[in-house]
Amino acid sequence: MQLLESLKSLNDITGYANMVKEPLQGVNGVENFLHMYGCIIMFAVCLLLLYLAIKKNYEPLLLLPIGFGGILANIPVAGIAEPGGFLYTVYHIGIDGGLFPLFIFMGVGAMTDFGPLIANPKTALLGGAAQFGIFGALLGALLLAKYAGFDFGLAEAASIGIIGGADGPTSIFVTSRLAPDLLGAIAVAAYSYMALVPIIQPPIMKALTTEAERKIEMVQLRHVSKREKILFPIVVLGLCIIFLPDATPLLGALTFGNLVMQCGVTERLSKTLQNEFINIVTILLGLSVGSKLSADKFLTLETLGILFLGLCAFSIATASGVLFAKLMNIFSPKNKVNPLIGAAGVSAVPMAARVVNKVGLESNPQNFLLMHAMGPNVAGVIGSAVAAGILLALCG
Repeated sequence: MQLLESLKSLNDITGYANMVKEPLQGVNGVENFLHMYGCIIMFAVCLLLLYLAIKKNYEPLLLLPIGFGGILANIPVAGIAEPGGFLYTVYHIGIDGGLFPLFIFMGVGAMTDFGPLIANPKTALLGGAAQFGIFGALLGALLLAKYAGFDFGLAEAASIGIIGGADGPTSIFVTSRLAPDLLGAIAVAAYSYMALVPIIQPPIMKALTTEAERKIEMVQLRHVSKREKILFPIVVLGLCIIFLPDATPLLGALTFGNLVMQCGVTERLSKTLQNEFINIVTILLGLSVGSKLSADKFLTLETLGILFLGLCAFSIATASGVLFAKLMNIFSPKNKVNPLIGAAGVSAVPMAARVVNKVGLESNPQNFLLMHAMGPNVAGVIGSAVAAGILLALCG
């Protein structure tokens, strides 16, 4: 009898049995039934994210906390992601307040060497070309809204389009301001496609280039002085202030982190930004993004549309970079670039550059493209921030 009373008390606390008992009786019963199975589906989705992070090593620093945060958000009755819960508080302060993406950009700036871009400035064009994926997905979202009945306005379409930049913090920053209800789906799409760069990009790169093009060897980059590296973030920020103030939060954080690293007089700050600071923010960012993976917000037709458009955006961005590199070779036949480096124009630093190097080595074992690919790769980080500023200016 005591055991039965204990079980009854446990049911009163958790509410699990109430969700299963006579689930189809009345409207509330149907809602409980659907919510229960929605939670089960989301548990499976979150476990898949954990599997990809742990077993496949796909962006584990982000997919692991996102997946676990999603599990916590779907625990019935606990209310971890609801007002009063700790994930709700973390999300409200860090993402809704716009702090975490900016903190991440500080850390990224402190870990990024803009030397390859400074040494070969024309690769900045490849980073810009890759942003076509953003605006292509934006138009796709608007077409789905017009012809397929999706509830996407310009703000939602802009948030979906930014996935094409393959830049998770930028996607979160834009979406938290323009379409916060879509944050969970967009964040998972952005980080999932970032994690799948080694799978998505190579077939596109090979389909758009010939064997001879993939064998093109590029000349060694010139040495970049410390003075150039110090001036670069200051000049970039100055241009942003003049021409696109809406992008200054992201680019300001990025250039600050880079200046701290390059100036050489703040080693403690530089190491902190590169390690403890960005690690702590990454944990909190992942958990709070995962808190938006609740069944009622994620299991919708709009989510499927977002995942599809995100894949299209990422594919278009990759293809645009490669095709633009081929176009550059037509106008500059004496100093050709390997078209593969155009695929690194997306913001997945440094994974995209590593993939470019790997594909290049498959065609020519003596062709080391990593440093050349870092030029458009870091340019893509700046390009996605600029695109975000444009979208915020248009939709704000």
